[in-house]
Amino acid sequence: MGSKILVIDDEESIRYTFKSFLLDEGYEVLTAPDYQEAVSVIDTTELDLIFADILLEGKTGIDVLRETKERNLRCPVVMITGDPNIDSAAEALRLGAFDYIPKPIKQDTLLRITKIALKHKALVDEKERYRSNLEAIFSSVKDAIIAVDKELLMIEMNDAARSICNLSHDSIGKAFNSIAKYCNGKCFDVLEETINKKQAIEVYRHECQLKERPQQVVNITSHPLLSKISKPTNPFSAKNEQCKIYQDNAGIFSGVILVVRDETRLANLEHDLRERQQFHNIIGKSEKMQAIYSLIDNLVDVETTVLITGETGTGKELIADALHYRGSRCHKPLVKVNCSALSENLLESELFGHVKGAFSGAVQDRIGRFQRANGGTIFLDEIGDVSPRTQLQLLRVVQEKEFERVGDSTPIKVDVRIVAAANQSLLEKVSRGDFREDLYYRLKVVEVIMPPLRERKEDIPLLINHFLNKFNKKLNKEIVAVSADVQKIFMDYFWPGNVRELEHTLEHAFIICRQNTITMDCLPLALKDFIGTKLYALGDPGADESHTILHALEKTSWNKARAARLLGMSRRTIYRKIEEFKLKMQRT
Repeated sequence: MGSKILVIDDEESIRYTFKSFLLDEGYEVLTAPDYQEAVSVIDTTELDLIFADILLEGKTGIDVLRETKERNLRCPVVMITGDPNIDSAAEALRLGAFDYIPKPIKQDTLLRITKIALKHKALVDEKERYRSNLEAIFSSVKDAIIAVDKELLMIEMNDAARSICNLSHDSIGKAFNSIAKYCNGKCFDVLEETINKKQAIEVYRHECQLKERPQQVVNITSHPLLSKISKPTNPFSAKNEQCKIYQDNAGIFSGVILVVRDETRLANLEHDLRERQQFHNIIGKSEKMQAIYSLIDNLVDVETTVLITGETGTGKELIADALHYRGSRCHKPLVKVNCSALSENLLESELFGHVKGAFSGAVQDRIGRFQRANGGTIFLDEIGDVSPRTQLQLLRVVQEKEFERVGDSTPIKVDVRIVAAANQSLLEKVSRGDFREDLYYRLKVVEVIMPPLRERKEDIPLLINHFLNKFNKKLNKEIVAVSADVQKIFMDYFWPGNVRELEHTLEHAFIICRQNTITMDCLPLALKDFIGTKLYALGDPGADESHTILHALEKTSWNKARAARLLGMSRRTIYRKIEEFKLKMQRT
């Protein structure tokens, strides 16, 4: 079936003539004698073309034209007039008529206008399909898309722009700088730069702050709008005088497309990951460290006494820091005591304080560390080295939350959380009778066991980067990396001193290094000895394990602890290997 055409005229002969001519061409023709019947047809039929007489009984063909425009019908309307003057034609065209056709009706004129009008309808329909598809795509994009003209007037935006940039539909037609004042204005700067340079601009991870909204992290990309359309026939029009036409090899510059991608969620996830890799200054992404981070999260807001154990240099003090500063006591004091650094009498006075005259030299009252830590946390490092007398006093504090100053019998109550640390097995000390069992179990309500560096070697590259940044700032250098050979040695080495040894090794290398990469020449003696031992073993295919161990022992003058470090094994292991292989020092 052909296109559907409606003919509206109060003269039956005109309706008949139109219908006859159009039917012969294969069109489907409907007719109406007046406005009311025409509207009824329009309501029930999807039309491709309307012919309407300007003069009808009651409401006119102009009213029909207005009706189609109010309904946003895309079918063209051709007016029929028996008085073909300029005024009536101009009025019809001003109101949106596609064309007009005079009476009497000529067949060739009618068919020509019909073909042109239907072709126009087909183009409009195709354009609408493209527009609808583009609008669907435009709306489905999660990035904010904003189009502005050369004068930075908003001409279009998608739904995402409303949510990301807090814009409303009322913003269309307004100057962009009037909208940008509600944020820190980075998008406006990008648009201006794009207009000036006529090229794409990209800004990554910009912190965008809209008024009365949470901060967002966004990527901003701008693209100049370039079209291939030719210049207007009248380049001297007022409009073109106001808006100069920019043209380059790519086309005519007409505006800018701004794309804003919300990276807030990704940035937050990356921040959380960094936080988990650098948990309150504790560096590590290994499974063992992640388990410790989770344990700390569970402990920060409880009053439980915590015992931190691990080898020297594993970062026990950092755990104590995290437990305090991430918890509810963070605004109160964190007081640290190295129990192994003080004699029994001095430690007792430091912990609990003393009154004037308590002992020789006590010329005035002194507040102890427990009292200073009231409301906060006290960290007792190397708790395994305290004397039996001090252990008994600590037991009272742990159980009763009270103590007495040296030389005084008045109990002092304190609200303090106790975190203790030991680099040796307290349980072994308990079994030998060197440490009170009841105090041990009071301290070890929850134990945080710090793994040695050799058990979490996947953290070594992360630690290397951390210390590179630290020492670059400290020593004002620009060392960017360690060499591949050095990194391999770091991964193979036993690290008996753990993270602290790695830190000191890199600090030594920083001082020696004169280029932007740390090489093996920059390493301290212990690492160089280790390298020599490894190379000896690797370079001698016939070298068995006993030969390698013997070489390390001879190289270190039978210093078993140093030989163990060279070989990347524990002292206990090297003693066992010496006995297994029956190795003996050669006397000269």
